Amino acid sequence: MAELAMQIELLEELGGMSKDPLAFVKFAFPWGTGDLIEHEGPEPWQIKLLSDVRDGLMDYASAIQFARSSGHGIGKSAVVAWLILWAISTFEDTRGVVTANTQTQLTTKTWAELSKWHRLFIARDFFTLTATSIFSSEAKHEKTWRIDAVPWSKTNLNTEAFAGLHNKGKRIILIFDEASAIHDKIWEVSEGALTDEQTEIMWFAFGNPTRATGRFHACFHRLRHRWNTGQIDSRTVAITDKAQIKKWEDDYGVDSDFFKVRVLGQFPNISERQFIGTDLVTNARGKHLKDHVYNFAPVIIGVDPAWTGSDETAIVKRQGLAASVLMILRKNDDDFQLAGYIAKFEDEHKADAVFIDQGYGTGVYSAGKQMNRKWQLVSFASASNNPGYLNKRAEMWGDMKEWLKAGGAIPDDQVLCDDLVGPEYEVKLKGTIQLESKDDMKKRGVPSPNRADALGLTFAYPVVKKERGIAGRPEFSKRDYSPLE
Repeated sequence: MAELAMQIELLEELGGMSKDPLAFVKFAFPWGTGDLIEHEGPEPWQIKLLSDVRDGLMDYASAIQFARSSGHGIGKSAVVAWLILWAISTFEDTRGVVTANTQTQLTTKTWAELSKWHRLFIARDFFTLTATSIFSSEAKHEKTWRIDAVPWSKTNLNTEAFAGLHNKGKRIILIFDEASAIHDKIWEVSEGALTDEQTEIMWFAFGNPTRATGRFHACFHRLRHRWNTGQIDSRTVAITDKAQIKKWEDDYGVDSDFFKVRVLGQFPNISERQFIGTDLVTNARGKHLKDHVYNFAPVIIGVDPAWTGSDETAIVKRQGLAASVLMILRKNDDDFQLAGYIAKFEDEHKADAVFIDQGYGTGVYSAGKQMNRKWQLVSFASASNNPGYLNKRAEMWGDMKEWLKAGGAIPDDQVLCDDLVGPEYEVKLKGTIQLESKDDMKKRGVPSPNRADALGLTFAYPVVKKERGIAGRPEFSKRDYSPLE
């Protein structure tokens, strides 16, 4: 009876911490003794995060979302373990999912760390820990009171496990470890769990900021208004290996992408395989140019048509160093209508050339031909005029990259910016650069870069500014190309 009374008292104590993970962590583990003899409690950054969670729950109105980017060795896996144990032990019938960038990370690091802290947990006997889940030891609660480790892979995204995470009226916790490399599709379907009404929902994303694209990056940029974010510098954390950090500083420099990602917890200027760096796009975004900088140059319109799915038709204008988005169509299945829009822009802006992607553009081109328009189709797969690129599309993107370096200006358009930094590349055996295809981008959860492709089309061929003819429509001619025109 005495033992039962102690168990009831412990459960009540834990229940009283359902809104306070910091108090839970201080209470639930034997700090200063045994395995924790050298640790008196959490690190300052961990205290800050746990306090933010507490404050978020006290003022709870909708799902709370936390993202933390960090360098190496800061104790991130420990925080993940604490959050799992706190969530499941302080709220009856909690449900949750934990995933990571790879199954190896999930099983050998994330879940292994949970095993360590479960062993030290004051209420470990109340919960059963297996290789893939932790759940209530109470009969008939095994399926309703549990948190599961759910792996995924590029060949098997296993999205059903994330899409089906619902627990109306109770608590849901979702944790992404090494979140920078988790497929965007996993992020997308996980948002479905945020729709349960009258449910306490928490979403945590942790990791080294290895990629300057993707949804983890978006948490700190495009979607930062929805996330409580923070970056942890490994140098400020007591438990990190300062000698190794000093070696990295000496070898790579504080300003290097290597040091930014692995120590400072900052996103790199350019990911390992990213073709156009974030810094180039950031410098060009929203930049204002005086008219004399570009108005002497030919006006070129690029059109990237799309027919189905989530792709969009994009019409972009470039004149010298200045670019603008003229029109975005969410769906287009009328070639004559699109041709009419292009003709209108051609006349309005006195365009010297119009280049259209041949992929879905043949019908539009034909419609324009019937309107006596001298537009040109561009095959992305055709041969490059530059031996350094595998095909025409890679060549156009290469010229666009040089244009950005030369001072190109783009509108303050988030989608265009995301498009420009989206594609990755590889170097083929002969040293030629191959740009990632739209289909391959979609497979890794990155949208088709239609707006950037439309801008890229303005670099398809050299264009000479022409005197306006009687019909008001100039012809284009090929000549030696300079990004500055």
